[in-house]
Amino acid sequence: MPDIHVSAAIITDAEGRVLVVRKRGTERFMQPGGKPEPGETTAQTLVRELHEELGLEVDEGSLRPLGVFVSAAANEPGHRVVANAFATTAEPADVRVQAELAELRWITPEDAETLLLAPLSEEHLLPIAWPPGR
Repeated sequence: MPDIHVSAAIITDAEGRVLVVRKRGTERFMQPGGKPEPGETTAQTLVRELHEELGLEVDEGSLRPLGVFVSAAANEPGHRVVANAFATTAEPADVRVQAELAELRWITPEDAETLLLAPLSEEHLLPIAWPPGR
């Protein structure tokens, strides 16, 4: 199964909600982020992608590495996504839909139960944001 390498962010706000995005022409919500350009580190990729997709200015030093996670790709059948994940914070006023995004939402665990989510978000990243028994 071919791998798609990405950097992804768990972005939380002061209320503990998590930001998820949906790209144009897709149904599933996922963590913001994207694929690296040649020569970029995983953190540099995420800083660039967050600026392109959300207009969010993030300092590389404010990203907290969470590890590497693997799941089925949400929008590329027969592929796996290999994600270097990071955590950071932002507020709703800091972000806006741009680039290839169609929509963004700040969600709670209850909201997540009713949304169509990418496997990476559902299996790995949202459980980090909202640990069981929290």
